[in-house]
Amino acid sequence: MIMQPFSAYVLAVAALFGVPAHAQSRGELLYATHCIACHTTQVHWRDRRLAEDWNSLQAQVVRWQATGSLNWSEEDIVAVTQYLNDRFYGFNPPSAAPVVLTPAGSERP
Repeated sequence: MIMQPFSAYVLAVAALFGVPAHAQSRGELLYATHCIACHTTQVHWRDRRLAEDWNSLQAQVVRWQATGSLNWSEEDIVAVTQYLNDRFYGFNPPSAAPVVLTPAGSERP
């Protein structure tokens, strides 16, 4: 199997953080590569968390990927939101295909 350079990079970084490569979704890979250094599991479980439903969780993903100048696609944002929701939150996702919502006062390129 020939890997694209980005995929090889993501797997290598994920391995450094101890994330098993065999069962990773794109959302998990992006999170492991770009977010986990600052976001431990405690940030998702704390009492004052900002994510209270699917839309607010997704708004936080949009916010922090913009803060990190990651320029993720809408598909990447939905993938990371889905991963975080599956792993930590358990919110009810929208019944239709998820749409990326931007937080008030921000713009998506």
